[in-house]
Formats: sequence, structure tokens, C-alpha cells
Amino acid sequence: MIRAVAFLLALVAAAGAWAAGPADPTAIVGPGEVLRGQFDQQRILAGLSAPIKSRGRFVLAPGKGLIWRVDAPFEIVTVVTPAGLRQDVSGGETARISADRLPFLRDLFDLLGGSLAGEWPALERRFRLTRDGDAASWTVVLEPLSRDVPGMPFESITLKGGKFVEQVDMAKPNGDRDLLVFTGQAVAAGAPTADEMAAFAGVTQ
Repeated sequence: MIRAVAFLLALVAAAGAWAAGPADPTAIVGPGEVLRGQFDQQRILAGLSAPIKSRGRFVLAPGKGLIWRVDAPFEIVTVVTPAGLRQDVSGGETARISADRLPFLRDLFDLLGGSLAGEWPALERRFRLTRDGDAASWTVVLEPLSRDVPGMPFESITLKGGKFVEQVDMAKPNGDRDLLVFTGQAVAAGAPTADEMAAFAGVTQ
């Protein structure tokens, strides 16, 4: 469940991938648009000789939420909205967390909206950002200004990309790491599909 929060933060930075480039940026995902793509993930855990691999798809709709769908090695669907988080494994619900129980989740969603709108100062109030490169090829490192915030699941996130984020390296306090590679990302005009809207609504049902 906490990993989904980290994924949301990674996509916050993904949505604002232009931050290392133009001085007067415009948001990649605007009102009435949806960002979709695929990902490959490697979880590197202390004590394991080989990483745990998975792959899947995501949908990010400003103001509505994030759908993070692992397709292999088995199906896990995590949906995050301003109201909270829901996770289903192989079609059955396994977790549901209200944003009231995990305030950091609501904070991250607010940050998501800020970065989508081009408001990077909202991120900089919570994280130390170190930028390198230009708009075509950049690196951004995010480090929490405070590690005492409940639910903070990592020590740093390193992002690399161009128009979109292409790679994310999330380091956790216990030495574990999540490596994400994003591909096939595209912004589509229009509302989320009926199935996507049903997934968002399912968080509060």
C-alpha cells in the first residue's frame, strides 16, 4: 500500500518533467487530459540475490486520480484519489485506506495537482530538488525536507527523462530500492474512460 504512495510521488515528478528545462514551463497534462503509459519495475530487497520484477500500465487523470495496474507476474490494481486508496489483487479487494487515515496521501495528491499545473514551488516546499541537464535530457533528485512526516516511504527519488520521465530510482530508509522504467507515455484529450471513472469511484464505495 505504501509503495503506491511512492508511485504517486514518482508520477508527480513525471507530470512535471519539464522542470529541469524551460524557465517558463507549461504543464504536460492539462485540464481535460489524461496521461497513460506502461512501466517495468524491479524491486531490490536487502537479503535477496535477485530483484523482483513486474510490469504493467498506469492512468493519471488530473483532479480524479491515479490507476496503477500491475499485469505480471500477477494482477494488482491500486487506485489513488483525493478520497484515499484502494487495492485489488486478482480481482478481490485487499486494502482500502481513507485519506483521513493517511494525511500524507492527501498531501501528495495536492502536490500532484500543483505539478500538473506547473506549480513547482509546491514541491519545493516539501522536497529539496536538485536538477541537472536540459529539457531534452535531465535528471531531478527529490529529497524530503523532513523525514518525520507520517507515511514518508523513501529517502530520495532520482528521476531521468526528457519530455516525460523515463526512469525512476526510489531509495528507501532500509536500503531497499524500486527501479521503474516508463515507456509508451502519451497524453490524450478528453475524460477518462468509463472503466477508469468506475475505478476512481470505487475508492469511496
